[in-house]
Amino acid sequence: MLLGLWLDQPLWAIFAVLALLFGALSAVLYGLSHLRPTRPVMRRLGAGMVPTYFTALATLLALLTGFVANDAWERQRSAARALQAERADALALYDLSLASASDMRNIRAALVAYLDAVIEREWPRMSEGGYAPEAGAGLRRLLETVSDPKITAEAGAPTHSALVGAAMALRGDRGERLALSQTASDGTKWLTLLILAALTLVALGLVHTEHPAAQATVLTTFSLAMVTTLGLIALHERPFERAAGAERRAAGDRPDRGGGAGAVAHPVDSAEGPIFQTNPLILRLAALAPQDEGDCSEIRKQA
Repeated sequence: MLLGLWLDQPLWAIFAVLALLFGALSAVLYGLSHLRPTRPVMRRLGAGMVPTYFTALATLLALLTGFVANDAWERQRSAARALQAERADALALYDLSLASASDMRNIRAALVAYLDAVIEREWPRMSEGGYAPEAGAGLRRLLETVSDPKITAEAGAPTHSALVGAAMALRGDRGERLALSQTASDGTKWLTLLILAALTLVALGLVHTEHPAAQATVLTTFSLAMVTTLGLIALHERPFERAAGAERRAAGDRPDRGGGAGAVAHPVDSAEGPIFQTNPLILRLAALAPQDEGDCSEIRKQA
């Protein structure tokens, strides 16, 4: 519960909580080692302790950190691949509607309406593992529009088949994206990792109880290393949630293209943009190619 709450926090809070935990533990160890009432006890505990003692803990910590990092980055890569596939299929559907000899403005309008529902309604709810019924309804309308038998007569069977295939691929991409967003993080791995890190810090502190300067240096260095490492891993643990948070925070500062009410926002980098590549705006840009930007407002009105 508490670990999930920690992973839900913004960038600065994740690092602040880690820094507070390791800083507090380091301060307690240093104080116990050099305050007069507790100094004899700490020195007896650390008497005869050699670096080999904490090497085993450090090895376990390194292995577990590697496993957790690999899981987090694989989750990030899967999210990025899913969104890129959705973008590619949306763009393919849009290009096919333009390449066809017949007028398929209604398909483009349905596509824009669906992608708007994904970005404005569904994306924020994905941070909680939810979805938007509006996006599902928009996808159904898109499939109904693409499945119109009149398209076969107007554009030909091969074009119609390609359009239906692209629309079905888009449907599958949405299902994969939602499945990834609903995958819960395993809190036990983070709890184990934090416990091992704390035990390693204690072992390092006990080894240097007789040398205050060396103990302070070791505790500070190890704490900084763990705060940096665990913080960066935690940032990738929930890619869709953090990208949604970055999108909401940057929404008020993002300039519009064209200045109209239906204009499309530039995908400018926020503070977390370079890290989290699952920016939902690439979906909207997929449906509105540069040559069609002038018709953006008109298409949206038709939707």
